[in-house]
Amino acid sequence: MKARIWGCRGSLATPGPSTLRYGGNTMCLEVRSADGAIVIFDAGTGIRDLGRTLSTETVHEIDLVLTHLHLDHIEGLGFFALLFDPESRIRIHGPRPASGTLQEQIAAYLSPPYFPVPFERIEARIEFEELERENWEVKGLRISSAPVCHPGPTLAYRVAENGASLAFVPDNEPGLDKNSGLEIAGDVDLLLHDSQYTDEEYATRVGWGHASASDFTAYLKAAAPRRALMVHHDPTHADAKLERMLESARAASGHPELGLGHEGLEIEIA
Repeated sequence: MKARIWGCRGSLATPGPSTLRYGGNTMCLEVRSADGAIVIFDAGTGIRDLGRTLSTETVHEIDLVLTHLHLDHIEGLGFFALLFDPESRIRIHGPRPASGTLQEQIAAYLSPPYFPVPFERIEARIEFEELERENWEVKGLRISSAPVCHPGPTLAYRVAENGASLAFVPDNEPGLDKNSGLEIAGDVDLLLHDSQYTDEEYATRVGWGHASASDFTAYLKAAAPRRALMVHHDPTHADAKLERMLESARAASGHPELGLGHEGLEIEIA
């Protein structure tokens, strides 16, 4: 199983000289199985470059798995090249909405006045599947979902193949529920987890759905992943600040394999 980060910024895309090292695109993670299945987690602005790459590979079938429908996790969807390829088949999985359907909510975003092309004119064949606590398989990748602590229906995902495992938990507030998502994140080979705020920032943002530095390090100790990456970087955090946050998190957690997620990072999970 291989993973690549195409975007790991939270809340708002932040291009510019202060974010060059770790990237300004919002959340998008690509996972490929040994036999070629492609599963994309979240459709932030990073999915635009991923779509261009997949087009050059003549890929026509993918699964897109959404953690939730806040804009930073779906804002790149209208610029995903495969969406306008009539040969493409896209299965969109996402949390069951509190009202309406997942298809209705995605269609509302991908239609005027928010998007110039009506959803009915999108050329790809699109299927929708609503999730809560589910287990399913995509060509050898076994995927599990579970709700986490974040405003609105929000899911975390665990992916496993041949004994290797990855957990994707980009939006989670363990300060309000220390066990939130641990059934997904516990004892994985690679954990990508929300680490958006310093403790000082979190004091004025309780309930916003993200982790403080202290809560993140406590969560790491509880989940005990073999490797972990800090993601969902705050839009106000420049590269240098992210590195200071990493140093503090390493010292507080004692985790030997803790790093910062960054655009273009490729990881093979064996």
